Amino acid sequence: MRNPVTTFAALVVCSIPAAVLAQDQLHGVELGDIDRKADACGDFFEFANGKWRAENPIPASMPRWSRRWAAGEASKDRLQTILEATAATNAPRGSVEQLTGDFYAGCMDEARANELGVKPLQPLLTRIERMKTAQDVQRVIAELQSIGVYAPFAFLGESDNHEPSNVIAQIYAAGLGMPDRDYYVKDEDRFKEARVRYLDHVSKMFVLAGANEKTSQQAAQTVLRMETELARASLENVALRDPRATDHKMSFSQLQQLTPQFDWKAFYASMGVGTADLNVTQPKFMEEMNRQLAAAPVTDWKTYLEWQLLSAAAPSLSDPLAQETFAFRDAYLEGAKERKPRAKRCVETTDSLLGEALGKLYVEKYFPPAAKGRMQEMVKNLRLAMSETIDGLDWMSATTKQKALKKLATFDPKIGYPDKWKDYSAVPIDRNAYWESVVAARQFGVKDNLDTINQPVDRGRWGMTPPTSDAYYNPLLNEIVFPAGILQPPAFSMDAIDAVNYGAIGVVIGHEISHGFDDQGAQYDAQGRLKNWWTDEDLKKFQARGECVVKQFDNYFIEPGIHHNGKLVLGESIGDLAGARIAYRAFKISQRGKPPAGDVDGFTQDQQFFIAWGQFRGDAARPEFARKMVQGDPHPVAKYRVIGPLSNLPEFQQAFACKAGSPMVRPPEQHCDVW
Repeated sequence: MRNPVTTFAALVVCSIPAAVLAQDQLHGVELGDIDRKADACGDFFEFANGKWRAENPIPASMPRWSRRWAAGEASKDRLQTILEATAATNAPRGSVEQLTGDFYAGCMDEARANELGVKPLQPLLTRIERMKTAQDVQRVIAELQSIGVYAPFAFLGESDNHEPSNVIAQIYAAGLGMPDRDYYVKDEDRFKEARVRYLDHVSKMFVLAGANEKTSQQAAQTVLRMETELARASLENVALRDPRATDHKMSFSQLQQLTPQFDWKAFYASMGVGTADLNVTQPKFMEEMNRQLAAAPVTDWKTYLEWQLLSAAAPSLSDPLAQETFAFRDAYLEGAKERKPRAKRCVETTDSLLGEALGKLYVEKYFPPAAKGRMQEMVKNLRLAMSETIDGLDWMSATTKQKALKKLATFDPKIGYPDKWKDYSAVPIDRNAYWESVVAARQFGVKDNLDTINQPVDRGRWGMTPPTSDAYYNPLLNEIVFPAGILQPPAFSMDAIDAVNYGAIGVVIGHEISHGFDDQGAQYDAQGRLKNWWTDEDLKKFQARGECVVKQFDNYFIEPGIHHNGKLVLGESIGDLAGARIAYRAFKISQRGKPPAGDVDGFTQDQQFFIAWGQFRGDAARPEFARKMVQGDPHPVAKYRVIGPLSNLPEFQQAFACKAGSPMVRPPEQHCDVW
């Protein structure tokens, strides 16, 4: 273990090339995006980029829109250019060019997909139809798992909560066609309506697959009935955020005792995995699955598994099936008005299934080494800022501080792309057999994961593809990961002043670091073990500070009668609050030893920092999408990710001279301060 004192003493202030240090040659925030009519101290979300949202309505194919999401779509345009080039070449078999080009070309053959309809699924549908016994049902469940159709559970490899250097089998609840359990069991009108729409959707899909109207309607009722029983046995969204609620490590024999109707020995053998200790995230769910294996007729299981296969495969099949899937998932649940162009959808699928092959081509062309170097320096300063923050806490004891600093010292930052790329060369991709190529790529992904089970963890693996416009923290490996796809404006630019980069990607870096110390991450120690490292008194103080954030977000409404659940968004909101605070501190660290930074385009550097965060997070969202987020997403909607944390920061209030009583200044008795 590295010594936290020597580690942070060695951190240096950002040493950027002289050309970059010439701040007067670099740009600040997007001035044309700012709504000058809005009051920064009244509604900073509107002030920061309300003008951009007014002038750039959400595209018909998108559920939300901002410069960030526009940049993500532009990245896909670049990927499309790459794929069109690889599809036009006669590359060697097994090369990344052949794999990505042929996969993309096969996806783009819409005429062939429409001609085939549901025929590509026929061999699997036939095996489902021929099921006669519970053992047959289990064999089909295993076969579907092997191509990434996870129903009614998902069997995956992940680090052991208690020995994170080892990967063990993890069994997750799965197999629901609607977003979460509440859609099945709650009595609110919006959930009742969703169930009616879901029944109609399932029925239409069966008709498109060749069944008659009456049979399809009956099948839809069967699907809803079985999924509802599974949903009733599932944990609610808030409970799922507690790692201890899903920590149920057991032996293989205990798993068999938990679900005696399921032949786990045969299942493990079919998955190619040796029996050993594992974790069952939701035992009650598995007990319900076991009950249904005993009680539900095989005919019901046929219907359920046919639906799971059809639902998973539909976007890769004929246009009518893909369109109906869009109508429910994207149009009804998220408010999108039309599908993305086929080329964009094919780019997304290629990235999803062959992500590191495509990602290798992407970073070679679009991610310069200098960008990685500047990000590495920013991460150093963010870690130093977090270290100084922990050192300065007046509510935490020296004992807990020492352990917090020890954990911070073990953080593993990953930037841009993996050091070692996955080898897809043996995957049989054929441009004239698209569904078969999808299956082959899915099988590769499943086997790639299952092969990690009962093995030492490979810390070089990534959980996102390089072109992804996002970031993540993994508490088991204590790593923060920033793919190349997010390292572009408005998050990051080599041509932006420090204030802008620290206000955008800097807050994202701080956010991910803070996840190691939010209500979930704080339960994992420096080695990634689910183990308490707090004194009792410090833990109570920390939890009380979290309750302040819960109350704040409980009172954020997206429309009358629908508001955020503070407990659901607690981790992400702590991440935003702490991220903004330590990113601001890191920005000040980056300026140490430099001449005082002057105004840029009429705004102080501090104002530029906060405007950059508002512009990065300035999403407009469709009402349907916002409702879906509030229901089950642990992230708040964009508006409250901007005004929520900033209204707690004295640095923001000073930057814009906000007076006490302003909407962007929370009263002292309501002020939230976690890190």
